[in-house]
Amino acid sequence: MTVLIADDEELTRTGLRTLLSARSYLDVVGEAADGTEVLPLVTRLRPDVVLMDVRMPGMDGIEATRRLRAALDDPPKVVVITTFESDDHVYDALRAGADGFVLKRAPADRIARAVHLVATGDSLLFPDAVRRLVTARPSPPGPLPPLPLTGRETAILRLMAKGLSNPAIADRLTVSLETVKTHVSNVLMKLGAQNRTQAVIVAYESGLVVPGDDV
Repeated sequence: MTVLIADDEELTRTGLRTLLSARSYLDVVGEAADGTEVLPLVTRLRPDVVLMDVRMPGMDGIEATRRLRAALDDPPKVVVITTFESDDHVYDALRAGADGFVLKRAPADRIARAVHLVATGDSLLFPDAVRRLVTARPSPPGPLPPLPLTGRETAILRLMAKGLSNPAIADRLTVSLETVKTHVSNVLMKLGAQNRTQAVIVAYESGLVVPGDDV
């Protein structure tokens, strides 16, 4: 799996390159020192994942993520790397299309696992942390319209919010993996979501999924 590192601090980029390159399954193919460099480098290098600092001068990771999603038909996965888990910038990056986030102070194995998990794309990165980010924000005023999902799609979205992978959802519902993949694709399309993380954010914001719910 190929990775592009985007961070304005050279020391941080060097450290991330060292810890990721130590994993035989990860190959760091480039570095960006500012958000403005991300799209040109991604276009040239075509990495599988961008490990993106959320706060950078010039152009931050939020806008860089948004531009990747707008400019490319098949953009790379994006993992936001941040100092503070509760940072509003992280939530904004997820809404812009980032697939997940990880803390800069996290152990090396956790950062490498985050990149690997997002690259495989069939489960939600750190679902409890995503839930805390979404539910910490003020609820929108007034009732929200119901989501345009079938009963089976709703059940699958609830399981996605718990962080279950596609194979785990297939086992839970006793259906084929291909059936789950089809339903997940339909959920993303109906919700206008670019990835699982955005779909789960919509599920929490709409009240469909409530923290503490059991499935």
